[in-house]
Amino acid sequence: MAWKTAIMGATGAVGTEFLTILEQRNFPLASLKLLASSRSAGRKLNFKGEQLVVEELTEKSFKGVELVLASAGGSISKKYAPIAVAEGAVVVDNTSAYRMDPAVPLVVPEVNPQDIQLHKGIIANPNCSTIIMNVPVWPLHQANPIRRIVMSTYQAVSGIGAAAMADLAEATRAALEGREYQQKVIKFPAAFNVWSHDSGIAEDGYNVEEQKALNETRKIFHCPSLRIPATCIRVPVMRAHSESINIEFTNPMTPAQVRAILGKAPGVKIVDDRARNYFPMPRDATGQDDVLVGRIRQDVSQDGGRGIDLFIAGDQIRKGAALNAVQIAELL
Repeated sequence: MAWKTAIMGATGAVGTEFLTILEQRNFPLASLKLLASSRSAGRKLNFKGEQLVVEELTEKSFKGVELVLASAGGSISKKYAPIAVAEGAVVVDNTSAYRMDPAVPLVVPEVNPQDIQLHKGIIANPNCSTIIMNVPVWPLHQANPIRRIVMSTYQAVSGIGAAAMADLAEATRAALEGREYQQKVIKFPAAFNVWSHDSGIAEDGYNVEEQKALNETRKIFHCPSLRIPATCIRVPVMRAHSESINIEFTNPMTPAQVRAILGKAPGVKIVDDRARNYFPMPRDATGQDDVLVGRIRQDVSQDGGRGIDLFIAGDQIRKGAALNAVQIAELL
């Protein structure tokens, strides 16, 4: 089956990654339409050696379209996804617009592919840091139910968008040259700095990104009792997120058991070379489909051998966004 497909938000960082992944995976396309704002209309993007012209996104863009890969912002998805569904398309939405809607499945294909069957026209792609954590944590949860995850992230600026990646590059260049540079997108000094994730802070002190880790994982795992205190931090890395994961299991779990489980887990690559002190790095994760997992060790602070520590890295634009959505479409 070949799909008449549209990419909504085709000129953004995730939109252009959609093109790369569709070509690399030889996704069955009957046709491909590129949609973006009026500012980007007329631009040409390369796909399989051809130059495709970007069209302006309008309410009439979805006639004859069967599949929409959406990554144009939550408000855009809220407006246009129902229009696409009314025209008969299935929308795989990469924004936060529908993630916590009880009528919309939230899917990581390595975790809950069966939930795709529940869709009513829209399937939500989880948040990037949630996806990257869920891929290696889920097979461990299946083997030994998890009670609590303490999550600390080191998130690349690619999560803010393509403009932020350019901002970081220029800010770093300016810092090295000793000149002033007024950042255009990133809120805090980016070069040689780390800063708290730039999402809103709730009254309890947790920001939106940290709340997503808890609420989305509970929904994906179908585990409403799971506890996840998170701390999400931006780092001056161009692309690929890293995360420190501390897990409390119901029953004892050893590092050897973790390695055996993750060695067979889909979407996971173990990088755990103690002799060379070589573990997951965002530089190595960039451009990779798999989530890298290492620093696998017993948490000596937990009684009864029920604690495990991990350090992971995953490409935020690929598995954390575009690849996950294309995998959902492939399962359709």
